[in-house]
Formats: sequence, structure tokens, C-alpha cells
Amino acid sequence: MSDLAAKTCVPCRGGMPPLKGEELSLLQKQVDGWNIIEEHNITKTFKFPDFRGALGFVNRVGELAEEQGHHPGISLAWGKVEITTWTHKINGLTESDFILAAKIDQLYNPELHARRQPPMAAPRCLFFWSTPRSPLRRL
Repeated sequence: MSDLAAKTCVPCRGGMPPLKGEELSLLQKQVDGWNIIEEHNITKTFKFPDFRGALGFVNRVGELAEEQGHHPGISLAWGKVEITTWTHKINGLTESDFILAAKIDQLYNPELHARRQPPMAAPRCLFFWSTPRSPLRRL
């Protein structure tokens, strides 16, 4: 487990500069696969075998975001979820963005998500018809 994942996001009050340069590089090394975009936000794409798995992950990330009080941008598509986060109050990155990233990584289990969920069984429907002079018949 990343040391970052053990921390809690701290609400930003503003008035502080966003992280830059070496500070960002040190934090990025602690969150595998997250990319820093123009020293403004971090992003990562998570892969899934189907829409249901991706949607379940999005719901878990949403619950985590509420718990932490830090809300990322989430893009959901068939088989993938892209997450982007930054601290809106300072329009840049803080340690809390990397804490959230580390916690999101803990929610993702590639072995679990690599297995396809069985499709839902179609309901079985029976149709009957009859005429005034014939017995009830099954179609």
C-alpha cells in the first residue's frame, strides 16, 4: 500500500500555490500509471472487460470521493474509465490529488475486472392463445 493511500485528503482553503516541478515528480512516483498533464491535473485510464465492471468501479470511486471530500472528473465508456483530478480552489495540484489517486488505485483490482461477468439471463416468457372453439394452446 502506498503511504499516500493511508492519508486523508485535506480540504484546500486556497491562498497557496499549486505544486510544481520536483514536488510533483516525487508524488507521481508514488502513484503508478497516473500522468501529470501540464502541471495542472493528473489522469489515468482504467480498463474493464465490459460496461458493468466499469460502472461498478465508477460508483465505488464516487463513494470514495464523497468520503474524502475531493471529487475527480470521471469519464465512463464501455470497457474503460478515465479519471482526472486537480484542486479546483487553486486551479492546480496539491498532495490531496495524489492521495485520492492512491486510494482510487486501491479500488481497482485488475484480476477481478479481467473476468467477464456472465450476462444476465433473459426472462422466460410463455405465450398462450385460444379461439372460442379450441382449447388453450402454448406457442
